[in-house]
Amino acid sequence: MSRNNFEIVTRRPFMASEDDDRDTSVLTKPKMRTQRPSMYKVIILNDDFTPMEFVVFVLERIFNLTHEKAFEIMLTVHMKGAAVVGVYTFEIAETKVSAVMDVARQNEHPLKCRMEKD
Repeated sequence: MSRNNFEIVTRRPFMASEDDDRDTSVLTKPKMRTQRPSMYKVIILNDDFTPMEFVVFVLERIFNLTHEKAFEIMLTVHMKGAAVVGVYTFEIAETKVSAVMDVARQNEHPLKCRMEKD
């Protein structure tokens, strides 16, 4: 019988020592903080031709205001030239402005509405 020249080598498991320069910390992703969306004011502008009743109608229908609140805002628009109707995210403000302009155009009124960053 011939003898094999194999050698059995036992290795110890790796143990980090104080002198070891390897970084054994766990990598984690930094937490992403969500930001609140920018808000936009929807402003109705006064003109000398749109009837007050129509402005109240628009405020009630498009902005879901009570008759009393819509009447109050309409008077503010009439006396001061403009009034903030509400503050919304960009998409909602844009939709409200577009809806006001469409309804005014369909009813042949020059009512204007705009939005600006809050």
